[in-house]
Amino acid sequence: MFPMKPSTSLEAIYAVVARIPRGKVSTYGRVAALAGQPRRARLVGRALRELPPDSTVPWFRVLNAAGKISARGDALGHEDLQAHLLAREGVRAIGAAIPLEQYLWQPPRRATKKTSRLPPRATRKAPR
Repeated sequence: MFPMKPSTSLEAIYAVVARIPRGKVSTYGRVAALAGQPRRARLVGRALRELPPDSTVPWFRVLNAAGKISARGDALGHEDLQAHLLAREGVRAIGAAIPLEQYLWQPPRRATKKTSRLPPRATRKAPR
């Protein structure tokens, strides 16, 4: 399978993050997998870091695999903002981590195509 184009990859990531409901969280790795980019958690981090300030994508609902807010190197206070936005939605940390067993978003499983359980059609005998 060929890798997605960068713009398509980012759009897929944003679409997954946009589906995380209020009061729930996901991890960078799970978002990557759901966006068709397994093992690309860092790509998710980069995509969320590049969101424009007026974006409605709920970037703050994405945590690291330990359920913690990942520190950013720009020292702009995003970690405090993320903790505040999560708390406002009722997501409560225990110590420094969000308990994923309580708050992790489980997207609904996609319905699979059901195979027909009808018997095969009777074949007609060709006239002789």
